Amino acid sequence: MNLVDLKGKRVLIGVTGSIAVYKACELVRLFIKSGADVKVVMSSSATKFVSPLTFEALTRNRVLTEDSEDWANDINHIDYAQKCDTFIIAPATANTINKLAKGIADTILLQCALAYRGNLIIAPSANTQMLKSHYTEGSLKMLAVNDIDIVKPVVKTLACGDEGEGALAEPLDIYYRGVKNLLSDEFWSNRRVVITGGGTREAIDSVRFISNNSSGKMANSLALALYFKGADVCLITTKRDNSMPKEIYTLDVEDAEEMFEYTTDAIRVAKKGVMSRASLNNPNAIGMIQKSPYLFMAAAVADYRVKYKQDGKLKKSMLGSEWNLELLESIDILKSLDKSGIISVGFKAEKDEATAKDSATEMIDKKGIDAVCLNILGKDNNFGSDLNEVTCISKSREEHFKLDSKLNIAFNILSFSKELESSIE
Repeated sequence: MNLVDLKGKRVLIGVTGSIAVYKACELVRLFIKSGADVKVVMSSSATKFVSPLTFEALTRNRVLTEDSEDWANDINHIDYAQKCDTFIIAPATANTINKLAKGIADTILLQCALAYRGNLIIAPSANTQMLKSHYTEGSLKMLAVNDIDIVKPVVKTLACGDEGEGALAEPLDIYYRGVKNLLSDEFWSNRRVVITGGGTREAIDSVRFISNNSSGKMANSLALALYFKGADVCLITTKRDNSMPKEIYTLDVEDAEEMFEYTTDAIRVAKKGVMSRASLNNPNAIGMIQKSPYLFMAAAVADYRVKYKQDGKLKKSMLGSEWNLELLESIDILKSLDKSGIISVGFKAEKDEATAKDSATEMIDKKGIDAVCLNILGKDNNFGSDLNEVTCISKSREEHFKLDSKLNIAFNILSFSKELESSIE
């Protein structure tokens, strides 16, 4: 699970009277584990499902309810709303959604919503027909127009027995949306970024292939960090991670040729228009000044492919005790891509510390890229590890990032990469 360091961040969670209220406990835990200061405001209906004491035990903060509001200190709807960095209502019932759209504030939670000055996040949870009601649909459209961030419910068998859209989104998905709200960066916001990841698989026959030990975790961490920063991300990978935010546009590939074709197309689109469905549906993205796109080539492309790929499975009895494969050099994707008008960052993994830096530096000119991230593999940051240690090198500067989680390393790489835009003429 990819949790972000949110120390110093203040999060307010609003809980309404839905059977899904138990999931709010897990959402609170995610932010607590990230180091955030979390407070909770509950409607009276919500307290019928879960006691405020539950959330007080989790957060170590007083829960704001109709009964606990106290104007002698900061336990009131004004202080709770104005002293937080993000406000998430999860679950949000149909009743709450419709009242929010009309500006009604007849509960302590709705009063907090009106007093909050930031971009509110809501995660609906209700019976399918209640959500599909033209009243609720109209309210959701009105909220979206007013920059309320809506985490769509999912299709499940609901508590009432009906099957359809209405179940609360998973806590991790809501957490991701909250982190994005907290960490959005104007430099990366709506900037188009193409990332490649994982080790390519070059088929021998229908069941065997040549590959390497790349886990794709560094590319996934980069995609996640960029999503949190607000970028429009296209991830091309052989190692899909289903726990990643659904808004990250992900393309699955197998071999080097396929990765080259998909990456070429993605770069072409990145230079011309928005890539992801999320950005296509974002009215704020229309008419914006185009920012220089980025390419992070973190994939480990197989150096060779089989000259003659076989259909079906080759039988061991036919091959004998020895098997000689004829190989051809694979396409050098990073060198072959048209990188004009896009800022490009390569990745290099090495074992030999003595020659690693020279090899990485030479790569900048040989591949025609703006920077390279050098990873010298060791026992703590070998293939498949959740940790990494990276030296970022460009023509003008160099920066080393000590052993840390791959997500934190990804944030460091993004900080280093900001200055590369000046290299585009």
